Amino acid sequence: MTEQGANAQSGSKKDDAKGKDSRRRGRVQALLVPILAIVTALIIGGVIVAVSDLEVMQLFYHIEKQIVTTVKDPAIEISLADAKEKHPDEVIPGDIIVIRKARYTVVEEVADPETEMSLDEGRKMFPELRIGLVIVQGFFDDPKVPLSAAWEAVKLAYTALFEGAIGNPKKIYTALSTYFDSGDASLLPSAFLPFTESLVLATPYILTGLAVALGFQCGLFNIGAEGQFFIGGLTSVFVGYSLQGLPAFIHLPLCLLAGILGGGLWGAIPGYLKAKTGAHEVINTIMTNYIAFRLSEWLLNGPMKREGYRPVSPEIQPSAYLPQLFPSPIRFHAGFFLALAVAAFVYWLLFKTTIGFEIRTVGANPHAARYAGINITKNFVLAMALSGGLAGLAGANDILGLIHYMPNAFYSGYGFDAIALALLGKSHPVGVVLAALLFGTLRNGATRMQSVAQIPIDIISILQALIIIFMAAPEIIRWLYRFRVEREEGETVFTRGWGA
Repeated sequence: MTEQGANAQSGSKKDDAKGKDSRRRGRVQALLVPILAIVTALIIGGVIVAVSDLEVMQLFYHIEKQIVTTVKDPAIEISLADAKEKHPDEVIPGDIIVIRKARYTVVEEVADPETEMSLDEGRKMFPELRIGLVIVQGFFDDPKVPLSAAWEAVKLAYTALFEGAIGNPKKIYTALSTYFDSGDASLLPSAFLPFTESLVLATPYILTGLAVALGFQCGLFNIGAEGQFFIGGLTSVFVGYSLQGLPAFIHLPLCLLAGILGGGLWGAIPGYLKAKTGAHEVINTIMTNYIAFRLSEWLLNGPMKREGYRPVSPEIQPSAYLPQLFPSPIRFHAGFFLALAVAAFVYWLLFKTTIGFEIRTVGANPHAARYAGINITKNFVLAMALSGGLAGLAGANDILGLIHYMPNAFYSGYGFDAIALALLGKSHPVGVVLAALLFGTLRNGATRMQSVAQIPIDIISILQALIIIFMAAPEIIRWLYRFRVEREEGETVFTRGWGA
């Protein structure tokens, strides 16, 4: 082999090694970026929790008030009577007190530095002090006090969030130990209730997220998942209560199929209008949402109304119930595994079949797809029909697995949250499932966080928004954590819902 050939072979090996290192770093970054996006959002959320806690914020500044007999300015003066309520020790007009929380008693000789302060040290900060008065150190005197309080507030909030979403680890361990030692399963339902409830909330998120993601894969922006969710609920509940005497293995599939067909037909309408007339699918799906809402109100106040004054449908037959997998109060049902099976089916359809290839090709470049002989009209209608069918199945899942009738207030927000889920999951079925599980746990944990830590449930919406921002703009995470930017190669889904 010549020297030139040897150099070329050596250079080729180096290029291959660099390419492998680059791909390895790319895979590591692809795994780390979502994790760091969640961690960063939690850190920022913790700061928001601390800032929104009034008791914590009061520790970052002190309010000095002078004791007077007649109060002229309540912002800087306090009456002698009010002062004695806050400081039982003897005070006289002219003294200055600090209304704070970390209290120190002024003494001549300090026995306990945690609760006592010498008179000389106290007078350096407050010349008016006398022995026996109680003072509070401010932020600039001891920054550990407010920072410790802020940490405790954040710790309380996130502990409540975790226990509300997953459960208390001690209770879970105790319940399992009791069950394996004595066979007593009485503690298991309460121990695992938070975790199973998170899965229950994640189930419709999975299906509606898949619905929007499938539309994205075809370049369509389906904002109508909420209306399709409604229609799927209406059609499934109608079949559920109107057909009687059928065995469960026939009745239940018919109800699920009715939900899919109802949502699919509702989604196919804007798809057909888009394909045939070029009508904007975003506008059309928004309009079909409102039609679905009003149609539901009319049906539940008229043809589908149950006897009585409440605008609800009759209850479905027990043969149409999705099987409950555990006794009450656990609501976990077979719909979760149905949603996972549907996610696997959507993955197979999109990435293993000719139909999926055509849908993705149209989504990537409809002009090239048309040149290659792919029917754009058919794929637009098919994609929107499949998308609507998935959203309709989500509505049927809620009816058949949880409430067993159609209420007038069926509004859930799942269809709108699904847009964020599809974006967060990169329009991939696996990513959508993971994003739905995250949203389900956050939403379930938010209830306990609000009740235990007195943290507004809106904080969870902020956390979700932050996670979406960091996931949608990974360059922010790479810049924050100083990742080397790797050139990303792969398929990109272009959604032209807002453009031509």
